Amino acid sequence: MRIAPLSFFVTATLMAAGVFAQDTATVNAVESELAVKQTELDNYTQILDKHISEEARLQSQLALLRTRSSELDKEKNQALDAMNELYRRLIDDPSIDITAAQTRYQQAVATHKQNKDDISMQLAAIASHRKDIEQIRITKHTLVNTLESLKDQLSTARVERLRNEFTREGTLEVEHTINCKRTETLAACEQRGQQLGLQKATKRFIDQVFANLTEQRIVEPKRNIAGAQVQVVNSHVVGSAFSGQGNYSVNLSVTMRGDMNNSRLCSLLNLDNRFCSEYGTPLSMGYQASYPTTFSDTQLTFKDSTDNIGQVEVAKVQQQPIIEVNTPRVANTKSTPSPEVNSVSVTLRSNVYDDEVFINGVSYGSTKLTVKVPKGIHDIEVRKLGYQPYKAQVNIRKAQTINARLSKKPESIAAPTPKSEQNTKPIKLATSTVTSASNNGIVIIPAGTFKMGDLTGNGLANERPVVEKVLSNSYAMQNTEVTVAQFRSFITSTGYQTEAEKGKGCAYYKNGEPIWELDYNWNNPGFKQADNFPVVCVSYEDAKAYANWLSGEKGQQFRLPNEVEWEYAARASTASEYPWGNEIGKNLANCGWCGSEYSNKSAAPVGEFSPNNYGLYDTVGNVWEWTQKRASQDDVTVRGGAWNFAPSLARVSTRLALAADFRANYIGFRLVRER
Repeated sequence: MRIAPLSFFVTATLMAAGVFAQDTATVNAVESELAVKQTELDNYTQILDKHISEEARLQSQLALLRTRSSELDKEKNQALDAMNELYRRLIDDPSIDITAAQTRYQQAVATHKQNKDDISMQLAAIASHRKDIEQIRITKHTLVNTLESLKDQLSTARVERLRNEFTREGTLEVEHTINCKRTETLAACEQRGQQLGLQKATKRFIDQVFANLTEQRIVEPKRNIAGAQVQVVNSHVVGSAFSGQGNYSVNLSVTMRGDMNNSRLCSLLNLDNRFCSEYGTPLSMGYQASYPTTFSDTQLTFKDSTDNIGQVEVAKVQQQPIIEVNTPRVANTKSTPSPEVNSVSVTLRSNVYDDEVFINGVSYGSTKLTVKVPKGIHDIEVRKLGYQPYKAQVNIRKAQTINARLSKKPESIAAPTPKSEQNTKPIKLATSTVTSASNNGIVIIPAGTFKMGDLTGNGLANERPVVEKVLSNSYAMQNTEVTVAQFRSFITSTGYQTEAEKGKGCAYYKNGEPIWELDYNWNNPGFKQADNFPVVCVSYEDAKAYANWLSGEKGQQFRLPNEVEWEYAARASTASEYPWGNEIGKNLANCGWCGSEYSNKSAAPVGEFSPNNYGLYDTVGNVWEWTQKRASQDDVTVRGGAWNFAPSLARVSTRLALAADFRANYIGFRLVRER
């Protein structure tokens, strides 16, 4: 008989046009909003540059007016002396004409007064201009945070779209012909033909899924690690026949649904793994799945129906619940499911967060995890970067719980864990020993050289260019931000009033912009705080006042760190975005959408998360920290990110410029001690 060509079609369900159009619309909407906000930011940057240039011009004019004021003052005094001399001569000689001297003095006085008025007007213009600049800077840092938040939303929308595209459902019809073997019965040839047809269908289904991905260009090169799977919803034989030449032809209609190891979605899209945390834990470094090339673990059965059209079912094999075919892994699902009498529930727990569970080499996500597995012997492994993996071979006959304990690798800071996971032993550092974060201890930062700025190309314009900095001497720095209790001691001792208490209060974030609240101050920042929280709602001058007081109390000189000192200490001999790498991770710091219990709610107690290599806590997130401004600066820079700012703004090189009198419930400080 003539061999029929392979036929292939995808039903409308495979395309699921409505769902995927909605996903794309979401992505497009976020991208559109991003473009709008980026344009706004660019415009404000240009406006700010013009205002700064105009202020420089006004300052230059002011300098000229002040120089002229000295000259006019000198001229006025000279005119006065000349007129006084003529008055003395007038006593002896009444005929002397003093009109010219009087006129000269009158003009000198008038010109001097006009110059003083011009200086006053110039100062008022500069003050007004500076106020505009401060407002523009606040608007800019608001837009920067909004932009970074939108980028996060875009990443989340892209992940969701890809997940939906991988889990679409569709029907394929394939026609396949094989040569029956001489030693093979007709039933065996028939079963083998249907099996190979089903295998073709699953491969073609996966090919079609990949071909229809919106971001196919990005994902396709990583297809070998995608972990894409196929669930066979149902399949049936549309037609089949044997030929006189010993060939068997079968026409199969197979309905399938895509499936995905969701923890790999971020890797496929080159995104931070935190965007996939809700779907599962990202794969450990270097893990790649392997896929067999046959259906040796499956069994196909053929049932006659009243119209003599066979029904192909894929039956689960007790030893292996998943079928893998080259790239795709096919999870077998009967069209009429039956109770899984040979499966039992297993619950896995561990002593760490963000781990990954492997059962027989297949990733199942992170603990706490409950899965059903066939009865029998299984290889269990729990991994986490920076920890020794837990491995065990378990004979599972009934429902049970497996508790895995992972121990940290020596001297590893690859994935720091929240303080709640740490033991109570002191942390050994090269330069000091830190036993507690709550006492605002001092650590020694060694001298050295480092590259300052945007090392990865992900930063803001004001983080470039990268420059090499040399710190010739070591210095001491507080290992935590100054706390509420410590600041209260200063207030009690001196009776000092912060700018928030004297002025218009303190700013807080609402609907993406700072709003002033008259009642907010260091003791009432708008969220519940304890004595061990970082003090906030303090201005640059407030922080300097505290430093001066502490210097008198301790008999040593304390001050705010300059930007070079701050970034060098925060980097702690690393060249990555964060102390542990280039991804923010989950629950490793307190910043917006960073996965901690404080994220987008409030500051966290100081020292709640692991320190960096130098023993400094909370250099990532919690609250922005004031740094010491240079003599030539009008603005002041804050560093480190905050609990309500995007994770990408908590990078070690991020800089935000603010007015010295600005204060907010997301800005605090820490000090350095002079040698």
